Amino acid sequence: MSIDFDRSTTVDAAEIARFEAIAETWWDPRGKMATLHKFNPVRLAWVRDAACARFGRDPRRIDCLSGLRFLDIGCGGGILSEPLARLGASVVGADPAVTNIEVARLHAAKSGLAIDYRNTTAETLAEAGERFDVVLAMEVVEHVTDVPLFVSVCAGMAKPGGLMVAATLNRTLKSWALAIVGAEYVLRWLPVGTHQWDKFVTPKELEAAMEQAGLSVADESGVIYNPLADRWSLARDMDVNYMIAAEKAA
Repeated sequence: MSIDFDRSTTVDAAEIARFEAIAETWWDPRGKMATLHKFNPVRLAWVRDAACARFGRDPRRIDCLSGLRFLDIGCGGGILSEPLARLGASVVGADPAVTNIEVARLHAAKSGLAIDYRNTTAETLAEAGERFDVVLAMEVVEHVTDVPLFVSVCAGMAKPGGLMVAATLNRTLKSWALAIVGAEYVLRWLPVGTHQWDKFVTPKELEAAMEQAGLSVADESGVIYNPLADRWSLARDMDVNYMIAAEKAA
């Protein structure tokens, strides 16, 4: 199955082509996705804690997300979908890049995990009336063509009382220096052209889009990299990477 990009969608076909080209490397912790593998535990813990806080769960329980339906938009090879499923969540992983979905399905099968991976877009899921307790847009917002429209579509799929979590990159000189010059040209963490600085989204812009879509911002955090420890951690600094959780009224 392939996606019809001529339909009304916020998907950027050029962005999808870039990720298709490196799809086979999703599960190589030393490959082109190495940085994402190191970043993943931080965003997983933050998403888990936000969901547990919203739904009155104990984040220390191994099945703390049991009974909750998650949508992981732009799931890629399933790096976040899989650990969420291990915590008990019922996960739908959606990605417009067919190769990403093929890689994700294969890895989930090898891991013995039942994850509903679909080669589709947020708009198509919304049109089908899909609803979720938690909608995730992790490292996706900076790749779409229309941020307010995309956020509105995502928010529409959150059930009453549900949650939307987004992780993205701030549009600052610091993010240009670190996320593009540093990560793509100097350290070669990512292929050159992975990100376009003018498509980065400020926290105020993302918060405004969420509020316009009927959500209320509940929490936010920056994520920073410590080169000496080779580790990512939560921080107040939202100049480059950051995450926002927003709630829908019950």
